[in-house]
Amino acid sequence: MPAPVRSRPPKSVRFDAERPLAGRLPPLNMLRAFEAAGRTGSMRKAAHDIGISHTVVSRHIRNLEAWMGWKLLNAGPRGITLTQEGATLFSVVTNAFQSIAGTSAQLRSKAGTDALHIWCIPGLATRFLTPRLDDIRQSVSCGEVLLRAIDRMPDFSRAEADLMIGFTDFDRLPDGAIPLLQPRMFPVVSPAWLDVNGNPSSLEDLTRQPLIHEESYEQWATWFKKAGLAINHSLTGPRLWDANLGFDAALAGQGIALTSNLLAARELEDGRLVELFETDIRVGGYFLLKRPSSVADEQLQRFQSWIERLIREAE
Repeated sequence: MPAPVRSRPPKSVRFDAERPLAGRLPPLNMLRAFEAAGRTGSMRKAAHDIGISHTVVSRHIRNLEAWMGWKLLNAGPRGITLTQEGATLFSVVTNAFQSIAGTSAQLRSKAGTDALHIWCIPGLATRFLTPRLDDIRQSVSCGEVLLRAIDRMPDFSRAEADLMIGFTDFDRLPDGAIPLLQPRMFPVVSPAWLDVNGNPSSLEDLTRQPLIHEESYEQWATWFKKAGLAINHSLTGPRLWDANLGFDAALAGQGIALTSNLLAARELEDGRLVELFETDIRVGGYFLLKRPSSVADEQLQRFQSWIERLIREAE
């Protein structure tokens, strides 16, 4: 049974620099889980962030609390919060991880381990960047490309990534972000779906079809608004995690998805997807965010030039 956590003030402890670290440091997997939970405010988000299950994250944190003898996190309906003792530990752990990450990045660069760490929203990562990894490596002159499909911003201070490619409204760009492209967004569907359901007769008819959404109905609702339609009924269709899942669902004949030439050019060309209607509607855009000044500035600039050229050609 783990020792109970304390609520009384701690005893003073003398730090002995000559004692070995074994027994004085908690296991790093516990600290990593704790830091991710404190930073994201959620066990599930922490699990996604570090690539383990949320039950393992919870177990690591319980074990860390038992090791420390203090309650470190409180769980509530809006997520988790740090206790006073947890906040003290979190500050120290975060600073330590940031220092380790920064020093590691510098040493790897000096040693010629010039991997380019790219974070990118899932649809563009899978459909646009993955088929071009060799092109990226040659154009940027880097040893390796580490690509992560993810929809949250990296913490550049912790060297989580060298750059991020995201998607948002251009009037809500993050500080320092470079606008890349506002692509034309249009509805697509599989020929198999059309064989069963037929072509929607109009954009108004389209609003009543099974539409494939991401996390919410917002993108389709905005698209219809820009098309000049006032919708007075609820939209229908599955809600999926990201654009990549929605794209696959459309290919599988599960409904109508919004996409762009950046993601769907190959499938449109070979007939696996069919564009509905002729529209020129743009809903949001891609942006590039690079980590602050570093020894890899020239490499990041080469990547910026490469992707700006490629997406213009693809559009």
